[in-house]
Formats: sequence, structure tokens, C-alpha cells
Amino acid sequence: MSRTEELLSAEISSAPSPSHYMLANLALIRVRIRHVAPAMEDAKKASLLPFYAMCTLTYMHLKSLQVQPSPIGYIAMAVVLLGQGNREGALCEFDLAFHDCELHNNRLILLLKLILMFESGAQEEAISRIEHLVTRAKGDNDDEATYLYTQGCPWSYIPEDGTLWTSNTIDRAHREPRLKGYTMSSSRDDLTRRTAEAAEISLCIGRTITEKTQMSMETVDWFATLRFCKSLYEAEQSSSGGKLVGGCTAGCDEAVKADPSCPWGYEDQHVALHGIGQYDKAIAAFESMLRIIQESPDPAIRQRRNNYISPSDAMEAIDLVDREVLQRCPLVVIDVVTGCLCDRPEQMCIFKAGQILKQLVSSMTRELDHGRIQQVVEEFFGYVMFSHVWQGEEPSFQDVKSKSVWNLPDTPLNNKLRDFCREASKLGHNWAWSDTCCIDRSTSAILNQSLTSMYKWYAGSAVTLVYLAGVAHPSNLGDLTRSLWMTRGWTLQELLSPKVILFYDSAWKRYLCNISTNHKKTVAIMQELARSIKIPPETIISFSPDNLGVREKLRLASTRRVSVEEDVAYSLIGIFKSDIKPHYGDGADALGHLLEEIVARSGEVTVLAWSGRSSSYNTCLLASISVYSQSPHNPPPLQGEEMETCIMELCGRFSQQEALDIYGQINSLVPARFAARRLQLPCVFFSIIKLTMQGLGEGGEKLYLAKVSGRGQVFFRTTDDLLSVPQKYIFAHPWIRHIRGPSNGNVEFEAGLDEVAPPSSLPLPQVDDYTRALQLIARLEQPFNALLLAQQPDGEYKRVAANNEILVPGFGTDITPQNIKVEVLDIL
Repeated sequence: MSRTEELLSAEISSAPSPSHYMLANLALIRVRIRHVAPAMEDAKKASLLPFYAMCTLTYMHLKSLQVQPSPIGYIAMAVVLLGQGNREGALCEFDLAFHDCELHNNRLILLLKLILMFESGAQEEAISRIEHLVTRAKGDNDDEATYLYTQGCPWSYIPEDGTLWTSNTIDRAHREPRLKGYTMSSSRDDLTRRTAEAAEISLCIGRTITEKTQMSMETVDWFATLRFCKSLYEAEQSSSGGKLVGGCTAGCDEAVKADPSCPWGYEDQHVALHGIGQYDKAIAAFESMLRIIQESPDPAIRQRRNNYISPSDAMEAIDLVDREVLQRCPLVVIDVVTGCLCDRPEQMCIFKAGQILKQLVSSMTRELDHGRIQQVVEEFFGYVMFSHVWQGEEPSFQDVKSKSVWNLPDTPLNNKLRDFCREASKLGHNWAWSDTCCIDRSTSAILNQSLTSMYKWYAGSAVTLVYLAGVAHPSNLGDLTRSLWMTRGWTLQELLSPKVILFYDSAWKRYLCNISTNHKKTVAIMQELARSIKIPPETIISFSPDNLGVREKLRLASTRRVSVEEDVAYSLIGIFKSDIKPHYGDGADALGHLLEEIVARSGEVTVLAWSGRSSSYNTCLLASISVYSQSPHNPPPLQGEEMETCIMELCGRFSQQEALDIYGQINSLVPARFAARRLQLPCVFFSIIKLTMQGLGEGGEKLYLAKVSGRGQVFFRTTDDLLSVPQKYIFAHPWIRHIRGPSNGNVEFEAGLDEVAPPSSLPLPQVDDYTRALQLIARLEQPFNALLLAQQPDGEYKRVAANNEILVPGFGTDITPQNIKVEVLDIL
């Protein structure tokens, strides 16, 4: 397939309803490039045409006529029939063309018929008929017919070298020597050559049509398409070193000089210049064509301006897309060609000055191809992200801002950066980003914007390259998950967020020597990672902040380490879609800000399920994220016969009104929230009636025994002295979502939670309010992981950090309505 055929085929395929003349012209182009023989197989499928065409027509010819019977379709058919030696069939097709064309276009169809007769071997008859038509037209003072018929004269006068050419006057035609006795060869090569020349005739006839010849808009349109096809073909031949018939660009230039007021010469010039990559000149030629069309005194010509879009329209559409795409890109990247840092405005300047934009503008002349614009812009600005472990004094923004990375001193860390840029270039990308030198850390606003955007930058990258400095070459399965890279805080988002990722060992060779274009599609690597971090491979491959629960994301982060304390929180901003503002100097409070936002945004309280040391930010929050590696108590769901037994037992202890009161209180609770570092915690709480110390352990750890109202006895350990000052202690049950059970219509509260049970394929059974209330109380009687709270003098509470999970017992106790207290507690 030639490039011309590919372009036309692509345009037809993308059009929801391709025009009949474009389909027919594709057939002509296929014949012109001598692709006649392959058309025979497609032609055998035809069933709607006369017998003479069934074994000779291409699929495109049939499709053209199926779309809309038209002169151009029949002409294309006739050309192919001639190529198969079916002269009679070709003449019949011209009869059909006469039938379907408008009356004032009959002259054109007749002219083409005679020219093709000449090319198929009937030279004497064709020459005689053309001369007769010219004479008659002149005698009738029909200037339009005379002009049209004279276009056919040169084809009956072939120079000695056999070159095809055109002329616009009878006089020049008659000055040329006539070559008599020209007949068609019977060999297949000559057959296809003569058929190609016949198609060339039709194309060149179309090229000479100007506003001097009055024709229907349809005829003008399909001849304009003929000119476009011809120019595409010639430009393709020129760019590949082929010899043009008469010289492509030279011919276009001559046509423009001969008649500067004719817009179609500029159109041919545009296509030819576009084909050889001279896009600036091509755009200028196209703008000249538009100007001449707009200034034409002929209303029909001016109306054709609506068929085109201007380069400025194309530029405006492209500008909207490139600004939107750049907004999603990093603030600063490395130009892998020059090695220099570029910000977004500089990238935009490079794009606007480059050939890619000019080619895109020049290629859109009739309509805006928004899909192609998006593709071209995204490919140009596509960037490669670097993921690695810092190894010391890495090259900084200040080191690189005034020089190229290629000119940095020869050090191991500079070489690492250069190797990354080199690999990005090998992969065909223009831009690269490294956290070492692409962030100006001296400017807090830029640093903060970079930290909060980094997850999105990795997610939007064309590819992320992971450098495993400690993994020797050749690498082995397991080296990745044992690497230092897997232990760092920032690399968690760098693993999960990219859609395309490639791992490299210390020699910059692909991990496991796997040459896949995306290691997220390599089963062995994904299974290795999934086993290590204990989430499904599918979650790693297509991670979204919404497809893992809060507690699970905190567990993934709990095993990672950071060099700066605040980065515990800041490295999770993207994974939690957080809006916290980074501020180095907050220390442990940074994690408190993150956890506060998680609770405030969603009402999610699973972050409170921990044992260990309390944070200074709020006593309900932990001091170290590593504690989230613990698996909190998760009571099994009550259902079936077990739930029925519980309900029957509770009926004897709770009247309908008592049960409904408890049900109403719990369902009316609002989600947990923070205000000025105070946690407003909705919960069911149980008072501690008696507290005694049972013994001492290592490190000052104390064992306590608490007797709980309605819940029995509870043992727990803490380093705090709980008996030195008289205080009121309670056990809080904050897991309201579990107590409520399956969704009961309280959508406002449930919608904020991401720790939701999978939807059932069956609808929930309909139960009465009393039964639903008893089901809630049954879940309340299950063992639960409690928060130990100490009441303060002003009525607030503080959490007492326990060294072990406090599990309050459930079934078998004598819980009563008086034991159940529902409240929103204010926790410092």
C-alpha cells in the first residue's frame, strides 16, 4: 500500500458516512499506483452490478456506488475495467454516468469517455470526435464547451518521449507532432501501465478546472478531491525520491504563476509542499488559496470557503489542547536532547516552533480532527518519570538550572541522572523528570505544589523508570521485593500510580531481562510484588485511590521508611487524595494533619484501631504509622440462624419501645469529625465500674482489670498510672457502621465510607422496625475493640494508650437498656 492509499483509506474508515466521490477517488488512486490485480479478488464478491463488472471491479468501486450512484463512481469503474481489458464494459459504465449526471455536466463526461477511448486503443475515433466537438463548440460560440474540450486535445498529441503533459490551448496542441498508430500492448505490465495512465488523465483533467468552467457543486467537489489525491500521490513520490510526472512542486509553482487568481493551484501547491515536509510554505499556500476564494467575484466560489478551515482556526483548537495537557505535566522537566531544564512556557515555545505543530496545522484543511490533535499533543508532551532511592548528594535544581545534564561533572550520581535521560530518549520521549533536579526546593510554593501533584504526575507519565541501584545484573526473581527501593515511603505511590512502569537493575538493564514495554503487564513481576505487599496483582496494575480502603492503604505505608519525618504524611497525599498543605517543620503533626483530614472527609474511624503510643496531635491518633501493620479485631458478621437465636434471646430483655429508642439514637449519630484538633467521636460507651491493677511488667508496663457495666471483666496493659488520680474511665465503641449493619437507608453517613461491604446480588429481606432494632442490638453485643477514654475536669476525654488491643467481651452478658449509652464525645 502506498502512503496515499493509506491516508485515503484512513480518512474513509474514520468517516461515519464517507462521500461517494472520495470512495471512487480511492479506487482511482489504487489503479494509478498499479494495484489492479489485487482488486480482482474483491470484485468477485460483487452481486449488484452487471455481469461484465462482476470479476473486474474493486470493493471501493462497488462501495462508492452503494453509497450513492454518481458520475465519479462510474468513471472510476470504467478506468478499472479498461485495466482489465474490458473496453466494452468501460463504455457501458460511461453510459450510466451520463444517466446520473446533470445535463450541463454531460460535456465533461463525454470528454473523459473520449480520452479513455484513446488510451484504450481507439485513438483515431477519439481524436476525430474531440476535434469535431471543439469545432462545433466554437461554431456555436459556446466558450465554456470550447474551453472544456480543448483540455482533451493534448492527450491526442503525445511527444516523442511518451511523457504525459497538459496544455490549455488548441494552438499549442496543434503545434505538437501527432503520434499515429499507437495501440495497447497485450502484456500485463503494459496493461496496468496504460490503465494507470488513463487514471492520470482523469486526475489531470480535474486539475485544469477553474472558475472559468461553470459546473455543478458536486462535480467541482469530486474534481477537487481528484486534485487532492493526485497531489498526495505526487508528494509521496517526491518524498521517496520518485520522479514526478512533470515535476510536482515545480508544476504547482508554474500553475500558480500562470494564473495567480486561481485558488486551486495554491491548493495543489499546499498538498505538494506538505508532502515533502515544507509545512511553513504549505500553510502559506493554503492561506493564499483561502484569501483568493474569499475575494472571488463568483458567489459559488466564495461559498466553497465553508468547505475549509483556516490555519488560525486549527491553531486555536490545538492551543486549547496543549494548554490543558501541559497543566497535567510537571512544572519543570529535562529536555533529553539538550539536557536543559524547561518549564511549561518554554515547552510551549519549543512545540510552537517545531515541525510537529506545523505538520498538524497543515494537515487539517477541511475539518478539525480533535482526536488527532489530542494524540499529537499528548505524544509531544509525554514525559518519563524517574523513581529511585536517593544515594547522597544528588544533582539539584541549582546544579542543573544553568547547564545541561550532559555537561555535569563525571560523578556516579550525575551519571545516574544521565543514564535515566538517555533511557528516556531511547524510548522515544522528549521530556524526563527527576525529583532530584526538577524541583526548586528553595521556593516553598513550588516545593508544595510539586509534593501535592507528584502522584498525578506519576499517574500521567508516558512511562516511569525504576532504578534498583542495589540489584546486580543479571537480576533474579525476588531481587525487586528485597531491594531498598521497596522500603522507602515515596516509592509506594511511584509503584502504584503509573500505568506503565519499567524496572532496571544497577547496570540499567531490564529487570529479569524482560523486554516488555510495560512491566505491569508481566505476570511474574506483578505476582512477585503482590506476594510481597499482600494486595491483588490487579490492584497494582490499575490502582486508584478509591479501590483500596483507608486501613489497607495505611497498612501498605506502615512498612515504609522516610528520611524526613513529615514525609510519612506527604508521601501519602496522592494515595489518599488529600488536600493537606506540606510544611516542613510540623514534625509528627504532619501525620496528624493527614489522619485528621481522612476522618473529617469521610467519617472513617478505622484509623483509630491501634495500640501503642498516642500522638501529641490528638490522643486518639497514633504516634507512628508503623503501628498500622497490626491487624485489628474484626468481628464476624451475624447472620442466619445465629442472628435468629440472638433476636429471640433479646426479645425477652428489650421491649419494642426500648429497642426502637436505641435504634433511633444510633442511627441519628453524625459522622466523626475534627475541629481545632478535637475529635468529635460518635460512639456507644460503657462505664468502667471498678478498675484494679493486677501486676507490673517490663518497662513499667501495668496490667489492669476493669469491670464494665453490662459487659463483664476486661484486662488491658498500659504504661500510664490510672489509679494515682481519681478519674472516670469508659470504654468507647466507635465502630458505628458495623453496629448499623447492612445499609438501612441512612445514605448520608454510609456514602462517606470507603470500607464498605461488597454489594449482595440479592435484595435484603424485608423486616419490621422492631426486628431491625434487635438485629442492631445483637451486633452491639458482639466483642469489640474498645478505646479506653479518661474524662477530663471540663468534661472532655483523652484516650489512654494501651500496649495491647483492648477486646471487650460480648455474648453471654446481661446487657440492658440502661447499660447502653449513645453520645458524641469530645476527645482532646
